[in-house]
Amino acid sequence: MSAPAPSPASKASRLPRATNSNAGRVARFLATRVGLSLITLWLLSLIVFAGGQLLPGDIGRAVLGPLADARAVAALDHQLGADRPLLTQYIDWITHFVRGNMGLSYAYREPVGPFITDALAHSAKLGLLAFIVVVPLGIAGGVWSAMHAGRWLDRTISIAGLSATVVPEFVSSIVLILVFGVWLRWLPIEASYPADAGVLEQLRHLVLPVLPLVFVFFGYIARMARAGTVDALDADYTRTAILKGLPRHVVIWRHVLRNALLPTITVAATQLGYMIGGLVVVETLFHYQGIGSLIYNAAKAKDFPMLEAGVLTIGVVYTLANLVADALHVLLNPRLRVRTAE
Repeated sequence: MSAPAPSPASKASRLPRATNSNAGRVARFLATRVGLSLITLWLLSLIVFAGGQLLPGDIGRAVLGPLADARAVAALDHQLGADRPLLTQYIDWITHFVRGNMGLSYAYREPVGPFITDALAHSAKLGLLAFIVVVPLGIAGGVWSAMHAGRWLDRTISIAGLSATVVPEFVSSIVLILVFGVWLRWLPIEASYPADAGVLEQLRHLVLPVLPLVFVFFGYIARMARAGTVDALDADYTRTAILKGLPRHVVIWRHVLRNALLPTITVAATQLGYMIGGLVVVETLFHYQGIGSLIYNAAKAKDFPMLEAGVLTIGVVYTLANLVADALHVLLNPRLRVRTAE
């Protein structure tokens, strides 16, 4: 004798419990990601500190100059704590960094924190501007290419995006400086703008530094968007929507793009970390006072507190960008939520 079928009321009573269970598992998944990110940052702090100690040269000698007396150099090393055991130096540095104290700059004899904050704000402005330009442009190019797959437009967009991606940033930056800054004189070749510059003047100075980043990431984002759109166009739900007689634009907007662009959006979020923290070449060529050029100058001057704090700050930016990408991937993709909850 078969058991009676569950009533609709009993099914409905189990829905909130299942929903809460899934939400709890998703929260545990994100908490695991946070824990792994903290471990990654701790390992990065070890690598950064060890790398700073392995750089050639003496701190006191770098600060006082090559003609300084050896006793003065030794006294400054002792004053800065550079002669202490490495483990003691690391524990002192990382504990102060976690509390927000990044130490004193050897070169400027001032707290490192304000330098890092200002440089990070400048890099964030440049990176966010490039992100705002390249993400819609790359998505539009990839979707348009997928809708004309196999035709000359698809090949043109794909070849142009791939060619722009493989060109190094310093090459495209130099070409842009020569063409638009030196020969045509349309745009300033330095990204640094006056303190009293308005919004339009700031944008005018940032156009040239933004373009190399757009070239590099356009091809990558366009390929991601194209692959996702091609898969969505061949999916069963798209064929079903077409057979139902829905207009083409409705099928594209409601069914194709909604499913095709989720991986592109989440992957693009991870690129934001590079656009903010990985701009050493662009910032150096265009004389922009961002965190990339700050780290480069700190490495040349043997300014270890500035160098270590800058690199670890970039690691935090990358980690936060990856966490945002993971959260978007889970929250925007129902299939991934179900798979995570299982």
